[in-house]
Amino acid sequence: MKFSTKMLGSAAAVAMMAGAYAAQAGSHTKEIVVGYFPEWPMPFQVGQADTKIFEDAGLSVKWVSFDAGTAMSAAMASGDVQISVSQGVTPFLTAVSAGQDLVAVDVALTYSDNDNCVVRSSLEITKDNAKELEGKTVAVPLSTAAHTGFLTQMAHFGVDVDKMTIVDMSPVDSAAAFANGNMDMVCGWGGPLARMKQHGNPLVTGAEKEAIVGKVYDVTSTVGSWAKENAETVTKFLGVIQKLNAEFNDGGAKEMMPAIAEQAGMDPETATGIATLGMAFLPTEVQLSEEWMGGFMQKNFKEAADKMEAAGSIKAMESYDQAVDSSYLEAASKM
Repeated sequence: MKFSTKMLGSAAAVAMMAGAYAAQAGSHTKEIVVGYFPEWPMPFQVGQADTKIFEDAGLSVKWVSFDAGTAMSAAMASGDVQISVSQGVTPFLTAVSAGQDLVAVDVALTYSDNDNCVVRSSLEITKDNAKELEGKTVAVPLSTAAHTGFLTQMAHFGVDVDKMTIVDMSPVDSAAAFANGNMDMVCGWGGPLARMKQHGNPLVTGAEKEAIVGKVYDVTSTVGSWAKENAETVTKFLGVIQKLNAEFNDGGAKEMMPAIAEQAGMDPETATGIATLGMAFLPTEVQLSEEWMGGFMQKNFKEAADKMEAAGSIKAMESYDQAVDSSYLEAASKM
């Protein structure tokens, strides 16, 4: 397998910004720095637009955007960021397996239709002749959910990834490269994925992908030791997130989308299509059930980590039970 590496463009700048915020965050336990993705429209962004929503809960939130979940892990490891909303399972497990003190405190969303790989239309490659991808160049953000999904799809279709040239590239950059004709296949999510589809087609639909890969979801992650010391803050933060999710699900999406789109840096039409058709924000009681944090996630983390170990990317732990902490979400549900 031939690899070419491209640095995630905003990582260094983000680290500097987050460092400036960290000094403020340390001075008051209720002031927190939270990481999120651009072009990834979610209900919490109404609270970005109207800071009073979090302030009314006794919180002052500084928001820092990241290109990938790996950069979120690095920022939390350095203490510059306390919470990351919508971190992918793959970068989360990579960090936890390496010994980083991270815990998943809720299911940020599920999005089988909003994370995929796209093949250039002119190649006329579909799931029926996917072997023709061998010899082609693909841009993938390594150590992310998109990377895991790519590898699983290729294995499913019998494509030898050792015969492909894989370029480590953020979705924003790979969408631009794809538009310029510089990539045969690209993988990503959110706004960049929408732009990728203008020049190509996914091998599989969201439902087909879920049948191959399994549930596709992100978590809200935080530093375990910090969360224990600031349990009330974490609980209040999740309480606001869950309230906004409930409003979105209960008919408020149309009214909320203009603010969400603005904060996500997207046009309203594209953001609405992604958030209402490609994403699902699970009710709190569903997240706390055995289907998710009450058993499934712990098993799913272990299964995913074992596959990552087999691929040579991490050393899996014996158990990931300690990587899921539903206590803060349970407390938030009673607020």
